Amino acid sequence: MSVQKTTDVFLLAENRLLREALIRLLSKNDIRVVGANSYSPSVHEEVISSRPNIVVLDSSGLAFSQSSLIPTLQAAIPDLRVVMVDMDPDESTFLKAVREGVIGYVLKDASATEVAATIRAVAAGEAVCPPGLSMILFRSVAQQLAEPPALSWGADLGLSRRERQMVELLGERLTNKEIAARLNLSEQTVKNHVHHILRKIGAPNRSAVIELCAVNRLRAPIG
Repeated sequence: MSVQKTTDVFLLAENRLLREALIRLLSKNDIRVVGANSYSPSVHEEVISSRPNIVVLDSSGLAFSQSSLIPTLQAAIPDLRVVMVDMDPDESTFLKAVREGVIGYVLKDASATEVAATIRAVAAGEAVCPPGLSMILFRSVAQQLAEPPALSWGADLGLSRRERQMVELLGERLTNKEIAARLNLSEQTVKNHVHHILRKIGAPNRSAVIELCAVNRLRAPIG
């Protein structure tokens, strides 16, 4: 007899009623809500200490990109997956969410069953978006492949803008503490970012990051 695997979920939603509704919806045998809160500067640590498999964000979650919420969480929690719910079928919003690392995108008119099904699918390793937005995603990828790559520090290594900032500062031989002061981040957050960069590009240490980026001719400043 096989044992059903439980998916641990953390809910981040500004609307308390939405959080409570999602807790009731998701509290099933195979889904366990390990935490729920609205966004605050300290919520990163709360999510990380809960070690969820999936973080569910509401539509206001895109504002979090300014605080590097998703990259910070993914650097600290290997294989963390992000689902956004209560979303609009807006092309730019959808593509921005994908760039941020979201792999489950659920519209405002989705049923409770669809929300739960999306979380289960993402937990199983699938990416989920509304059928009407699939063509937008394909078109965006095709357009990027057709265009010559922009020359920017770390871009063709798959690094985010924040990670390219980190690499540029690593190139100045700054310590984690010095980088934290430069970017107004905690030293632990910087450490998480550096670890994520090493893992993402397969580099054994900080020096190798600089060498890899130099080989890829990515010395242009970040725009």
